[in-house]
Amino acid sequence: MGTAAPSVSVVFLCHDGAGRFLLARRAPAARDEPGRWDCGAGGLEFGETFEQAVAREVREEYTAEPRDTVVLGVRNVLRGPAGDGGPVDSHWVAVVCLARVDPDRVAIGEPHKFDALGWFTADALPAPLHSQLAATLDLALPQLAAVSVTAASGE
Repeated sequence: MGTAAPSVSVVFLCHDGAGRFLLARRAPAARDEPGRWDCGAGGLEFGETFEQAVAREVREEYTAEPRDTVVLGVRNVLRGPAGDGGPVDSHWVAVVCLARVDPDRVAIGEPHKFDALGWFTADALPAPLHSQLAATLDLALPQLAAVSVTAASGE
């Protein structure tokens, strides 16, 4: 075994408060899985809270300021080059969050990473999806549905 250590990232699903969420298509120069749709993510920097990291990353990736952020859960992500459960070459702890944003303020902030943005609902997803997105949606969609019901009722 080497001396590699897992990294920590914040993974965030931006939403509009009315049931739609933002996904970005990974550009040809993206670190992994170019051409696939994914939510946002970025590394947690020393001294940051999860909410501060999400706010910084949302500004960088989507040029928007999150109105509120909710931490949903944590995933231990182990990936290997074959993606088949074999040897691990990538390991990170993903803190999964929801972040509400104003759709009118969203734009591509990092064109070297993303080449398209779109607003989607759970029943109308784009394709192809990033390999890690399904697990994030499993955590996020129940909470997103609750947020949307609350918004619709005016609470």
